[in-house]
Amino acid sequence: MELQNYSLVSEFVLYGLCTSQHLQHVFFILFSGIYVATVLGNLIIVVTVISDPHLHSSPMYFLLGNLSFLDIWLASFATPKMIRDFLSDQKLISFGGCMAQIFFLHFIGGSEMVLLVSMAYDRYVAICKPLHYMTMMSRQTCVGLVLVSWVTGFVHSISQIAFTVNLPYCGPNEVDSFFCDLPLVIKLACTDTYVLGILMISDSGLLSMSCFVLLLVSYAVILITVQQHAAGGASKALSTCSAHITVVLLFFGPCIFIYVWPFTGIQKYVTLFYSVLTPLFNPLIYSLRNKEMKVALRKLFRMLKFSCPYYNHIHIYQSV
Repeated sequence: MELQNYSLVSEFVLYGLCTSQHLQHVFFILFSGIYVATVLGNLIIVVTVISDPHLHSSPMYFLLGNLSFLDIWLASFATPKMIRDFLSDQKLISFGGCMAQIFFLHFIGGSEMVLLVSMAYDRYVAICKPLHYMTMMSRQTCVGLVLVSWVTGFVHSISQIAFTVNLPYCGPNEVDSFFCDLPLVIKLACTDTYVLGILMISDSGLLSMSCFVLLLVSYAVILITVQQHAAGGASKALSTCSAHITVVLLFFGPCIFIYVWPFTGIQKYVTLFYSVLTPLFNPLIYSLRNKEMKVALRKLFRMLKFSCPYYNHIHIYQSV
C-alpha cells in the first residue's frame, strides 16, 4: 500500500523535561556528560572486541559488541536533540524528524530485545552444553542471530510507523515529552485513535513480554541444569550470568512499565531512563563485572598509550 501523508501539521512542539531555565541549564551539562560517556563507553567496547583476537572470535563478545553498537544508536536517536533543546526557547521538531524518532526507537529497541535473547541462548549453550558450544555457536550462527534481531526490529518498527505516518494531523501539535513518543503523537491525530493506540501498544508489549519470558525460561533452565549436576552450581551460574541478568532487568523493567501503564504522567521519565541511562549502564556493567573484558581494555589502553606520539616524545625525553 502506498503511504500518503494527509497531515496539515508540518512540525511538533516538544514540552521537554521541565520549564525552569535554571534546571534546563543544569540538565544541559548533566546530559551532555552522560551522552558523551555513553557513546565513548560503548565505542570502546566495540573497538576492544574488534581489536582483540580472543574476544573477536568468542560468540559471547561478538554479541556484546553488537549490543554496544545498538546502545550507541539507542542513546543517539533523541538525546542530542534533547540536549540542544535545553538551550532553546521553542523545542520544535519537523514532522519527518518526529516520524524518524519513532521509527528508530522501535527499530533499535526491538533489535536489542531479540539480541538479548540471543545472548541468553549463548549462555545457555555455554553452561548447559559446553562440549557442543563452538559447533552450536559458530560464527555463521552468531551472524544469523544478529541478522534476525535487526530484521525483527525493522519489521516491528515498520508496523508501528506505517499507520502513524498516515494519520491526519490537522490541529494540536504539542507533545508532552522530550521526543516524539508514539502513544503521545497518535493522540494528536484528528480522528479516533483509541483502538489503533491499543493495537500499537499491544504489538510492542507482545514483543517485549515474549522476549522477557524467553529470557526468564533460559535462565531458569540454566540454573536448574547446573544445580542438578554440581554442588553450588547455581551460584556459579548466577555469577557467570550476573552481568547479563542485570542488563536484562534494566532494559526490560522500564519497557514493561511503559506498555502496562502506557498513559501515565511519569511515562516520559521512565522513557528517559530507558533511552538515556540504560545505554550508559551496559558498558559499565560488562567492563566492571567481566575479567576478560577488563584485561582486553588494559591491553587496548596500553597499545594506545605507546602508539601516542606525545607519550613517545615524553618517554624519549625522560630517557635522555
